[in-house]
Amino acid sequence: MMGSLYAGVSGLKNHQTKMNVIGNNIANVNTIGFKCGRVNFQEALVQTYKGAGRPSAISGGTNPVQLGLGMQVSAIDNMFLQGGLETTGQITDLAIQGSGFFILGDNYGNKFYTRAGAFGFDADSTLVDPANGLFVLGKMADSSGVIPSLATIGQITLPFGQQDPARGTTEITLANNIDASATDSRASLVNSGNSNIVSVNGTAANGVGGTHVISIVGAQPTNSEATGANVGNDGTGALVGSLGGTMTLGTLGIDDFTNFGFSVDGGPIEYITGMNVNSTVNDVVSSINQIEGITAVLEGGEIRITRTKAGSGTDYNITSTVGNYTAAAGSGATAGNIVGVLFGVNGTSISANSGMATTLAATDVFTPTRGTGIAAGPVTTSLNLVFDETTGLVTGLSGLGGGGVELKAGAGGLAATAGSDLIVNTDLTAHSTSINVYDSQGGRHTLSVEFSKSLIPNRWEWQASTLSSEEITVGRSGYVSFNSDGSLNTFEYNGGASAIVINPNNGANVMEVAVDAGTNSNFDGLTSFASGTHTATIIAQDGYGMGILEKIAIDKSGNISGIFSNGVTRILAQVLLADFNNQAGLLKAGRSLYQTSANSGEAVEGVAGSTISGEITSGALESSSVDIAQEFTSMITTQRGFQANARIITTSDEMLDQLVNLKR
Repeated sequence: MMGSLYAGVSGLKNHQTKMNVIGNNIANVNTIGFKCGRVNFQEALVQTYKGAGRPSAISGGTNPVQLGLGMQVSAIDNMFLQGGLETTGQITDLAIQGSGFFILGDNYGNKFYTRAGAFGFDADSTLVDPANGLFVLGKMADSSGVIPSLATIGQITLPFGQQDPARGTTEITLANNIDASATDSRASLVNSGNSNIVSVNGTAANGVGGTHVISIVGAQPTNSEATGANVGNDGTGALVGSLGGTMTLGTLGIDDFTNFGFSVDGGPIEYITGMNVNSTVNDVVSSINQIEGITAVLEGGEIRITRTKAGSGTDYNITSTVGNYTAAAGSGATAGNIVGVLFGVNGTSISANSGMATTLAATDVFTPTRGTGIAAGPVTTSLNLVFDETTGLVTGLSGLGGGGVELKAGAGGLAATAGSDLIVNTDLTAHSTSINVYDSQGGRHTLSVEFSKSLIPNRWEWQASTLSSEEITVGRSGYVSFNSDGSLNTFEYNGGASAIVINPNNGANVMEVAVDAGTNSNFDGLTSFASGTHTATIIAQDGYGMGILEKIAIDKSGNISGIFSNGVTRILAQVLLADFNNQAGLLKAGRSLYQTSANSGEAVEGVAGSTISGEITSGALESSSVDIAQEFTSMITTQRGFQANARIITTSDEMLDQLVNLKR
């Protein structure tokens, strides 16, 4: 009977312990980073009245007979559940999503661990937990913003209000596209010389700027011509020495008006009809002029027929029909058909195929404005002749700059230059980009790089320049070439340079600025595609002027980046996290702190999101993991357990009382 009393007492005491844990959980319902506790019970001592019996051939086995002697607390666990994040907007308020603890320490080498990240800076600009003054531990970055791999963990102190020294620019980075199809190479007439060129229009297709010196030799094509030879009379028997426009055909002894026509360039004969004895020589001339491609004039008493289109007689010619005439004996008079009499042919045709093709030839010696080596030129090419389709004369030139430029001659067409050359300029096809670079004193200088299309395909010449008193002493120019797929081939400096060397002329050190245009056969820097527009630009440089740290930002890896007044953003430090093999084995040290124990394992310190799986959120705090509904439910069951154990005691007491009363 006494055993039941002691069992009830153990139940009362241990349920009171559980109520204490529940009370602590509820008390910390709004404590940042708090992890709730949980009580586990187990049965206490057991009294064995009889052991178990093994089965035999005669009977089966028997179970042991044991009596429990109450219960006890087996464990009070810390439940490391993820708490919700509460946004605060305070940069130094940090919360962990996932596993891990912030590492805090003092100057004696003691380390503590917490999930409560309400941090701030003290008077020495050191990141601390203001509630207890412990330092937030991490690693400091070097002057270039890199966390050294061998850096030791320690206090995080930021240079608020201190000057950040200037850094001279040592490299600029080029990226994006130079339009392979671009051409801004407008052509203009500098000197026409003796060429009779009166206008130059258009844009050179190859886009290369420079000077074209054009020499022209030869002559224009000539027309095929034929002249008639009169053998007619004037009606009195006298031989006509020359034709007059008003002379009639009858007075010239012409009595055959049939089969009168001309063939142009070997084509079908075009016949002239309607002629008779009363028709005049002027009528004949007018009729011939009705045939396309032929011009007839009465000149010097003769009919001159000309093929209106100049050129080789093989191509541009006139052939008449067969002409016949006969002379009267003793009188000198003639008789015959119109062709034979007017043109003095007997039994044949007149043929005008005396024209000559042009001998004009134009040679262009082009010297680019920019370029070195083979790209510097000069390059000699032959230009194409432009013909007038009506007259056959050469009226201009084409093919300059790969095409796209029209050179027009004035009246009379193109002429040989004869010692006074034709000169035409083409503009550069250029694209420029610029950026501010810094000298060793923080002085700012504007550096521009201009790209111009090269004489060599898939290549652009570049030239660097500054705006003020600075002087580029080495590496002023070079070229960049591309592969056929638009990727970078090579970026070169002229004269064997390896960087653009600038003398600031202000007392600062000479600047050596290397150009990073990307890697060979890749698309990570400059490219050259036919995009229709230039986007190539200097996207970065590594220098800056003097600045003061104004504010900070903290990323999910714990990197603390400083934002300086000079526009520079650089990593200054990194908050580290710790994790344990057994988080539940940590010892509570009060003030939301934990310490290692024999069963927690040593802390594994590392980078959030990398070595440690948890990530850091800036501007937020982790709320308590206490679940009010769960705690209230546990409170009810704990109360019932306490009441039931109290009932055990009172009932056992009544039973003992009855036992005592047996003696009465």
